[in-house]
Amino acid sequence: MKAFEKLVRRFGAALPDSPLLSRIRPASEAAQAAATQAQETLRRAWSAGLEGDGSPAATIRRTIDEALASAGLAPATGERTDAPADNAQARGEPSREQTEPARGRGTSSVIAFQHPAGARTYTLYVPPGLDQTSGDGVPLMVMLHGCTQTPDDFATGTRMNALADIHGMLVAYPEQTARDNGSRCWNWFRAQDQQRGDGEPAVLAGIVEDIARRHRVDPRRVYVAGLSAGAAMAVILGRTYPDVFAAVGAHSGLPFAAARDMPGAFAAMQGHGTTRRTDSGAQGTRVPTIVIHGTGDRTVAVDNGRAIVDDAIAAGAGARPLQPAASTRSTIGGRDVTRTGYRDDEGREWVEYIEIEGAGHAWSGGDPAGSHTDATGPDASSLILQFCLAQTR
Repeated sequence: MKAFEKLVRRFGAALPDSPLLSRIRPASEAAQAAATQAQETLRRAWSAGLEGDGSPAATIRRTIDEALASAGLAPATGERTDAPADNAQARGEPSREQTEPARGRGTSSVIAFQHPAGARTYTLYVPPGLDQTSGDGVPLMVMLHGCTQTPDDFATGTRMNALADIHGMLVAYPEQTARDNGSRCWNWFRAQDQQRGDGEPAVLAGIVEDIARRHRVDPRRVYVAGLSAGAAMAVILGRTYPDVFAAVGAHSGLPFAAARDMPGAFAAMQGHGTTRRTDSGAQGTRVPTIVIHGTGDRTVAVDNGRAIVDDAIAAGAGARPLQPAASTRSTIGGRDVTRTGYRDDEGREWVEYIEIEGAGHAWSGGDPAGSHTDATGPDASSLILQFCLAQTR
């Protein structure tokens, strides 16, 4: 709360309609009345001309709002703004698939999934000619979108479906709801969503099971990757369900248990959360992990990417120690890129870290038609997929 109050004091005149003010809940009636009066004063000032698109006030407002959204700090709303896939689901009847052509050459089906820990829909992309009932199992990539994004938006920005056509794999895009997070962020910063058997990790692991019932999935080749809040949740899934996911891809994300509440999330995003993780590090099973992060990320500091790498190296009590290979530097897509792999004494690469000089909080090499993408730099989708497909659980 002190962090919120500091922001309000500093940027008060620039925030009358920002989601920030609506999230401050004074404890007393007097404080509530004072806050209401202050908000009304700010709104009048705003109406008087503070909100020009190029004004410093507007810039401050956009910066803070975008940071809140990207962070996954919007609390769950009391109203449901996302309707069920159909009325049958509302009545508790079996849900129906909604199938339509995908951007790639295959098809995408929107599937409503019910789980004791919660209900979500997910979009499943199936490449053309993929036999659903016979033959060997195929790989499955679970893609977790960032805040404010949708499965379709994320599929467009990452171009993962086109890669699925080439490699003959399934791609699943679970969808966060506005009911469960006001900005559609995965709740990576809540303690109840950082454990096995409950919360969002249980729902997402359940989606993998649901897909395996519908298709011939190779259980040894199930992977998860994400952006921002989605990357933080991907890391959580690797920690809580190492028996499900063979590898993790984290783009602009945060390490396991980086925060336990909203104020802690603010600190972690800025790289001040290195002392907060009491149950990470060497505990847990080592899962192959690829991390991509930009040094110019102003939403999630690059120190978080490095912390994911440190955790992935340390995890696995009794596992073979990892040693860094020689780092390579190159220029890809107009950006300087440093790649470092970490291998055991048998030569197996368990961890790869890709740091992109000057890149911000966006999917590297992504399609500009999708949100939160940066067309310059290396193709993050290809890098993540190349790493993951080399891993077998």
